[in-house]
Amino acid sequence: MKNIAIIMGGYSSEYKISLISGNVVYKFLDQTKYNGFRIHIFKEKWVYVDDTDTEFPIDKNDFSVNVNGSKISFDCVFNAIHGTPGEDGLMQAYFELLGIPQTSCDYYQAALTFNKRDLLSVLKPYGIKTAISYYLNKGDVINTAEIINKVGLPCFVKPNKAGSSFGISKVKAEAELPTAIETAYKEDNEIIIESFLDGTEVSVGVINYKGEIIVLPITEIVSENDFFDYEAKYQGKSQEITPARLSDEMTQKVGTIAKRAYEVLKMKGFSRSEFIIVNDEPHMLEMNTIPGLTTESLIPQQAAAAGIPLADLFTNAIELALA
Repeated sequence: MKNIAIIMGGYSSEYKISLISGNVVYKFLDQTKYNGFRIHIFKEKWVYVDDTDTEFPIDKNDFSVNVNGSKISFDCVFNAIHGTPGEDGLMQAYFELLGIPQTSCDYYQAALTFNKRDLLSVLKPYGIKTAISYYLNKGDVINTAEIINKVGLPCFVKPNKAGSSFGISKVKAEAELPTAIETAYKEDNEIIIESFLDGTEVSVGVINYKGEIIVLPITEIVSENDFFDYEAKYQGKSQEITPARLSDEMTQKVGTIAKRAYEVLKMKGFSRSEFIIVNDEPHMLEMNTIPGLTTESLIPQQAAAAGIPLADLFTNAIELALA
């Protein structure tokens, strides 16, 4: 039996969702093959939490834990941390230094994809279209006229490195920009302001399944709110239609682009890319490398549509990491 550390929590606003994802992984882990250990990673403590909710501190020197006098080490780490330090490369680099296999992509890919601005810049030469964007770093002079002149109205103001739609605003008038920028700065010191793309929003899961890179059935997102925000994502204020209502040609087209991005970046593990299709052209918004794994999340929905049960999905991720 292999010991699998399921890391969850994290240092960002997404920690609550990560705890749910991690617990889903723990629940569906194949217990005939693996011993699962829930590891909570927080700024103030790294702890193993047993089934009675007793906490045992993690030894950061070798990522082991001492439980009632016996030392437990891990054969593999299942990474379920959304946001920092699990999705931005920090944990990936740490485990690489320790020589412990983990289920997500490598540290460079994690850092790159976590930075929306840098990701889109790297993919641009490969013909992957994006929204028109304007970038700000904290402390930059804010020239609202210049911003609107470049991206137009309405536009989206987003933290460059944050997930789950925290800190995002849809801006419909120039006067709203300063407030939206302040909101985004609460999540990150870099901001991306993008033109509004009026089209069909889809989410495309790409995974390595049994050694082959496959595109999962695509999900179409129809938000009841102004956009696919936190409420729409987690509080049922959206319709998620899998498979998406796209023509066969468009399904093929957007799938090919998502798969190309996965291959170009030498990705591993799970990825979920968001696109808006405008005039038959998919425009990429971002790529998530630790997408939500709650039972309501998109990747589990897409896997189910592909006939892949959650236990198989998680076993596959662990086996690929161990290989």
